[in-house]
Amino acid sequence: MPNLVVIHTTAIPDYLRGALSRWLTEPAPGLYVGSISARVRDHLWQHVTNAVGDGAAVCVHPDDNEQRYTVKTAGQRRRHPIDFDGLQLIAFTNPEQHQDHENVQAPF
Repeated sequence: MPNLVVIHTTAIPDYLRGALSRWLTEPAPGLYVGSISARVRDHLWQHVTNAVGDGAAVCVHPDDNEQRYTVKTAGQRRRHPIDFDGLQLIAFTNPEQHQDHENVQAPF
């Protein structure tokens, strides 16, 4: 069953913008919205994470969890989703630190 997917991008290659616009509508620069299956969404997101380069991307899609959605990020970002007792929260990293988002810990 198709579900609403939102992908926001910053400074990505043109060919990646073209790949996203084949499946999703771009109502504003770098913002892609569409109703696609989970399989297509996962395939597109894999393509984004492989090609994001120096840019950044965020994907928000429905999920079967307490919040009813999941946030994924790719590229160098100051904000990173973290798991806190089953809830997805957003952690901020210090811009002077070059920390991998996998190592970000909840501040509390």
